[in-house]
Amino acid sequence: MLKKKIGDILIEMRIITQQQLDDCLEEQRSTGKVLGQVLLDRKLVTKADLSQALAIQLGIPFIERITEQMADLQLLGKVPLKFLRQHNVIPIMFEAQKTIVTANPLDLQPLDDVALLMGGVINSAVATPEVISDAINRYYPLESSKEMMEELSSDEEGRAGEFEFGAEGMEEKDIMQQANEAPIVKLVNHIIVQAVKEGASDIHIEPFEKELRVRYRIDGEMYQRVVPPKRYQSAIVSRIKIMANLNIAEKRIPQDGRIQIKVGDKAIDIRTSILPCNFGERVVMRLLDKSKGAVDIEKLGMSERDFKVIRNNIERPNGIVLVSGPTGSGKTTTLYAALTRLNKPEVNIITVEDPVEYTISGVSQVQVNEKAGLTFAAALRSILRQDPDIVLIGEIRDVETAQIATQAALTGHLVLSTIHTNSAPATVTRLIDMGVEPFLIASSLACVISQRLVRRLCDKCKRQYSPNPELVARVGITKQDAVSITFFEPVGCEDCLNTGYKGRLPLFEVMEVNDEIAKLIVQRADASIIKEKALTQGMTLLAMDGIRNIKAGKTSIEEVMSVAYTEEANE
Repeated sequence: MLKKKIGDILIEMRIITQQQLDDCLEEQRSTGKVLGQVLLDRKLVTKADLSQALAIQLGIPFIERITEQMADLQLLGKVPLKFLRQHNVIPIMFEAQKTIVTANPLDLQPLDDVALLMGGVINSAVATPEVISDAINRYYPLESSKEMMEELSSDEEGRAGEFEFGAEGMEEKDIMQQANEAPIVKLVNHIIVQAVKEGASDIHIEPFEKELRVRYRIDGEMYQRVVPPKRYQSAIVSRIKIMANLNIAEKRIPQDGRIQIKVGDKAIDIRTSILPCNFGERVVMRLLDKSKGAVDIEKLGMSERDFKVIRNNIERPNGIVLVSGPTGSGKTTTLYAALTRLNKPEVNIITVEDPVEYTISGVSQVQVNEKAGLTFAAALRSILRQDPDIVLIGEIRDVETAQIATQAALTGHLVLSTIHTNSAPATVTRLIDMGVEPFLIASSLACVISQRLVRRLCDKCKRQYSPNPELVARVGITKQDAVSITFFEPVGCEDCLNTGYKGRLPLFEVMEVNDEIAKLIVQRADASIIKEKALTQGMTLLAMDGIRNIKAGKTSIEEVMSVAYTEEANE
């Protein structure tokens, strides 16, 4: 019996029409491309559609997602990591059967090799290359923390000398494949890899009197993970210092460094800070996934009104656009999103940052170096002699930087920057307190964006519920509105590490400086008066934007109250 053709299967799946298939076959004949590539190029199908059609053609299962239950660690451990990556295959347990999932089931040699390692006949299934790659990175067994502690215990001396050499070229290696290293090296690698797998933004290694604690910051919350033996504290810190090219002999002063490594297919940049404390040196590592790049500003999830205001102001020829909020509120992400939109061949963009977090092609990025005298202000003065159209300043920290930014805006440049304030109206007061003249602020300031991050509810496990009416009232939702809103609460599943939340989303408060707001600034009006005027002109407070996201089922009342309600209640 002849197998059905992929094109006919896609028609039966109602993904494409006969006319679309005929057009693609015509292009295939003229170009020599395979049909699947033609369909993908024309955006008529996705890779998942093709994989599913291939599975139907061969009569084998299609795996849409590989879960933790499917990922049998004993099976995975039998096959070298390099082999799985090279052939894009992964052995799993599917419906109580040993199954090898492949992106290319017509390539039989890797399937036979894995079957041999498994010791017999093994079933096949199809998944997209991305699903398989993600599962390998997520589930391939590292030594467990318990096993690692046992190995460390057997190494009674805890020698740091075993890993003091060979640190050069660390960025060229995938640390998931460094299986034959010394125990301390493997432990540090394990801590970093686990943090990347769990989506942590920071790793904290904290010395106390009788223990050494390792915690991860995931979606803004701290979670304890590993508690290595206290006696290996010095060796662990020394290993991190070597990776960051820091002085391992210096333990009396703070040190900052940078580590560049690969974890699976991800290039990770780690900013490392070491601080002497009373029970040893405390280490914080900020993880930046360089493979992610900048986000499109349209995908930040802001309201239609806020998007229009921001778009109009970042596309103007001059003025200052400020993004305010505390550390870790996503200010840099918003600025990079704006830069990505503005980045065109006919525009000259220069940034001064501390540090440069993501590289943007076509943008000249300057790294602040205060030890060498290259401060924000010094760099900004030089940048203005480079004929820029748009200037991004990582942060306005002092009056000198603020005044140069103001003068740059008044002389025909668009300036983007961040500042630490609690709300958009309070930003004006902060600039005045810094020493910038009100009339200069009124003439140069175009727009202020205040933002916070809240945790996003996990789509896999969130559930409907009826919240306490008092809680609903406290967040600012009326009884009439509450009747028409479907509220969701976190539950917890394997997909979100049993937290009920996965990822974060921003809340925005966008104030446009028009003529009326400018008059109030010149008059040195209080922030509360500026806020009231901005509200009458359409500005929404952080709590209001939080309510919009609650109504959309994206976050919970508690999350909005934790970042928006508290601050606005205390104004």
